[in-house]
Amino acid sequence: MNKNITVCTLGLGYIGLPTSALVASKGVKVCGVDVNESVVDTINSGKIHIVEPDLNLYVTKAVEAGNLKAFMEVQSADVYLVVVPTPFKNNHEPDISYVEAATRNIIPHLKPNDLYIIESTSPVGTTEKMRSIIYHERPELKDKLFMAYCPERVLPGNVMYELVENDRVIGGIDSRSTEKAMEFYSLFVKGKLHPTNSRTAEMCKLTENASRDVQIAFANELSLICDKAEINVWELIELANKHPRVNILQPGCGVGGHCIAVDPYFIVSDYPRESQIIGKARETNNYKAFWVAEKIQNTIKSFQLTRGRSPQLAIMGLAFKPNIDDLRESPAKYIAQRVIQNLNDEVVFFVEPNIESHQVFKLTEYKTAYEQADIVAFLVAHDEFKTLKYDDNKVILDFCGIFK
Repeated sequence: MNKNITVCTLGLGYIGLPTSALVASKGVKVCGVDVNESVVDTINSGKIHIVEPDLNLYVTKAVEAGNLKAFMEVQSADVYLVVVPTPFKNNHEPDISYVEAATRNIIPHLKPNDLYIIESTSPVGTTEKMRSIIYHERPELKDKLFMAYCPERVLPGNVMYELVENDRVIGGIDSRSTEKAMEFYSLFVKGKLHPTNSRTAEMCKLTENASRDVQIAFANELSLICDKAEINVWELIELANKHPRVNILQPGCGVGGHCIAVDPYFIVSDYPRESQIIGKARETNNYKAFWVAEKIQNTIKSFQLTRGRSPQLAIMGLAFKPNIDDLRESPAKYIAQRVIQNLNDEVVFFVEPNIESHQVFKLTEYKTAYEQADIVAFLVAHDEFKTLKYDDNKVILDFCGIFK
């Protein structure tokens, strides 16, 4: 595939924008589409609306070169990338309405030999469902389009590197589509491209994150056991990992983000009887956040009884993982919300050094919060927190290993 093509990316979030900027950096014309007018205006000014190292450089150069422009409506192109959210409903069933809406907006622009790719995390069979919708609306295009599923597998904070260097799984609805999609990704991916079918590619994405969820659940469950057994879980894991075939992860206050906290439900929803371990892991990681909130609330009550006054509390961290600004599905945010629901006259300092403000939580600088608080609950292991010195005069609840 040559570079004289136009790409239309639907969704300019944490994956869509970096992908668009990266493709544009290769000299390819990219039209980015987002429903948020502010996002569109920000990008067209050469700036970014999310925190991601080096992304601003890519966007600025691509916009200045005229290779990247954002719109609020779909533009005609040769390649269409669907990179929109796929949340779950209240019953934890996957919601592919955004994918379907994006697809329906693309349909009027499609022409023979166009390439349609879904990158959004999706239940097994989604690509085939979208194919049926497209051909129902445009029967004259049947078997004249290339369609594939290619999940992202990048780490926030290192996206621009991993989009290039990581291997990718490419699953077409047929072999022709797989080959066409691999030609496209070869324009900007140095990692190995692994061909398969769309259903396997869809399940591969879900499997990767379900596997990680299960591993984290083991560590979180171990932390609950160690708390009851009065054992330092951090020391225990360090010692257990001295075994040559043991590699236990570090526990935290739960699991968050747009992948690990969501994707396993896509499997459990479709295969409830078969996914016993995967389902239980989700329950365990959700329970850990509930347990942390209860632990903080009980510590506040204990402080009041023993000290005869209400404590000042510092909630350290709101993001779903260290050193990022992303609060999606964050267990720390859930814990903070649960704690303040049961407060009386206690003073609470909310700390998240990676964002400037929040519509619910009034933020405090991390050193100030640490100095003034009687009880300090570390929920996220941000680098800034690791510079603080342990203070015996405070009640420290370390749920993420700051002082392990």
